[in-house]
Amino acid sequence: MGTTTVNISAAQVKELREKTGAPMMDCKQALTEAKGDLEQAVVILRKKGVSVAAKKATRVTSEGSVASYIHAGGKIGVLVEVNCESDFVARTDDFKELVHDIAMHIAASDPKFVRKEDVTAEAYAREKEIYLAQALASGKPAHIAEKMVAGKMEKFYEEVCLLDQPFIKDQTISIGQLIATKIGKLGENITVRRFARFKVGDAGETIAVSKPTERKAE
Repeated sequence: MGTTTVNISAAQVKELREKTGAPMMDCKQALTEAKGDLEQAVVILRKKGVSVAAKKATRVTSEGSVASYIHAGGKIGVLVEVNCESDFVARTDDFKELVHDIAMHIAASDPKFVRKEDVTAEAYAREKEIYLAQALASGKPAHIAEKMVAGKMEKFYEEVCLLDQPFIKDQTISIGQLIATKIGKLGENITVRRFARFKVGDAGETIAVSKPTERKAE
């Protein structure tokens, strides 16, 4: 009952829209639900985006675009393919902005994989072995060491998986949450298919390809 009596100003709606990129009506509804609290309204909109993203996760993404980003005076270069469901959405400014932000983030944060599911068995085993050896060397019992390793593996995913990394322009959200917000706004499933990152002087390059399970269109 209290939420219906809160007066939400146009300035508040405008500020939330600029902060999140969500549609006007969604911003007004979130502010009303949050009783005018801007930060709480941001949380509400993010949860809505994640919810919408989960519902659309099985939908085929066969359109999209490839973007490039050159950083540090030509010392780092990135190519990334981001997919959506329709050519119409692929041409929108919101989608183009998302692809650009992802490419820029990859240049800065150097992820090695797209998703947790893409981490190779070899990479997982190597890191787990290192963390377990460290825990045991510190004198921890085996069962405690195993629990410590589980926590460190989550941190490992955050460091090497694009979707789990904190977004460089807003450390309060991950790249996965950033994408979910755009899914909520644009109404289509969006996925990162692959990326390549090159750095002058590095012996090798990072090339990551996400291989989702077979999906059927709704």
